[in-house]
Amino acid sequence: MASHGFWSFGSENGSGNNDSTSAPRAWCQVAHKFTGGLGSKLCALLQGDAEKQMDTVDKKDSLSLEPGMACTCNKKPCSCQKANLNFSALYSTDLLPACNSELTTLTFLQEVMDILLQYIVKTFDRSTKVIDFHYPNELLQDHNWELSDQPQTLEDILLNCRKTLKYAIKTGHPRYFNQLSTGLDMVGLAADWLTSTANTNMFTYEIAPVFVLLEYVTLKKMREMIGWPGGCGDGIFSPGTWHFKVSLCFRQDPIIMCSTYKFPSKSQGTQKCHHHCTDVIHCQSLKGCAGESVQWFNVKKKLILSTVNRESALSYKCVNEILMIANHFKRGILNLNAKGFVPFFVSATAGTTVYGAFDPLIAIADICNKYRIWMHVDAAWGGGLLMSRKHRWKLNGTERANSVTWNPHKMMGVPLQCSALLVREEGLMQKCNQMHACYLFQQDKHYDMSYDTGDKALQCGRHVDIFKLWLMWRAK
Repeated sequence: MASHGFWSFGSENGSGNNDSTSAPRAWCQVAHKFTGGLGSKLCALLQGDAEKQMDTVDKKDSLSLEPGMACTCNKKPCSCQKANLNFSALYSTDLLPACNSELTTLTFLQEVMDILLQYIVKTFDRSTKVIDFHYPNELLQDHNWELSDQPQTLEDILLNCRKTLKYAIKTGHPRYFNQLSTGLDMVGLAADWLTSTANTNMFTYEIAPVFVLLEYVTLKKMREMIGWPGGCGDGIFSPGTWHFKVSLCFRQDPIIMCSTYKFPSKSQGTQKCHHHCTDVIHCQSLKGCAGESVQWFNVKKKLILSTVNRESALSYKCVNEILMIANHFKRGILNLNAKGFVPFFVSATAGTTVYGAFDPLIAIADICNKYRIWMHVDAAWGGGLLMSRKHRWKLNGTERANSVTWNPHKMMGVPLQCSALLVREEGLMQKCNQMHACYLFQQDKHYDMSYDTGDKALQCGRHVDIFKLWLMWRAK
């Protein structure tokens, strides 16, 4: 897998300059502009001095100047290459918002940026190791990671940053292959830096106006690519537990649940189940189905959270232990109906974790449509193929699903974490999660409250994951 992730909107051949001498010059120019004068150090790194800069850091080297020495720049904020500050005598209380701390803050952050840029350069250097591996007990014994009652100086904080990256795994390294990672994208990284600087939440438009709108337009585009007419439906970017969130939706859907709210989890739990359910937690009549794949453990765990016993999750045989057999699956549905059970949910996989295999989505959709079963497509890994002109046929049938999981942080190379849950029925997520918290979702706001997304999310408050994907999409 290419380190830049799976994108194929533009020209397939590309038009970049591959001259080996032009890349360092370009890096120097960008670094110099981006860091306000640190480009010269980065140039030295590119010319072969990286090890010296990274591994021979000493408190007496670059940070031993006299405290209190000010730069000669009259501009505020200061634009000098570096201020003459002694970080061994400074603490976090000397940074913003402390009075007259602009110079100290900018210089400290420039030092941090220098550490990050050094690490990025080393990450893409094939001659470096992917990881400087040490066993857990070695790292614990050889370094002091404990939290003390007294604060460390800013110089110590910078050393902590260097040490942490020294033992980190370079997931962007050309020789790193593990956990579905696809390298370190520079635009996505820049977006992550910006998101952390903005430091806001995603539950209302008033607190994150631009991010909320970006999520709105991006989710609509993703639904269009799935094949839902006009990008109709709903969706949200949210980490993990997608099976649980989907279960809340399909149990609230009157069309799937035999035209009545048989199992409305929001208001009644499972107490009105018509098939001899006596225990809300151990409801045995509801049956969830999935293929025998490595995603299987997720289905069982999330069914527990949705008040359905994990033993109610049924797996079906696969071809060569990869693909769900549609005919066998159909026979299983009929067998469940004959025994008085209610098959209510099917999780088909578009791109299994180990093999990258795809279930026969069209055949599964036919069965789900006939027996009125919620069809979910786990395209967490394979959803990126919707971006491919050559391979998107593997997801034919996804447009007939009731819900889809798509994780751009996998095949598409967006920095972790970026996970989307998309639902075909508009308003369903709001319907099954809304609690009308008056302190957040006041009814007298002067804008369209449909842009307040917190009440359709399970956890209300959310990290801003959208900007990484949106900015990379724009760039590519």
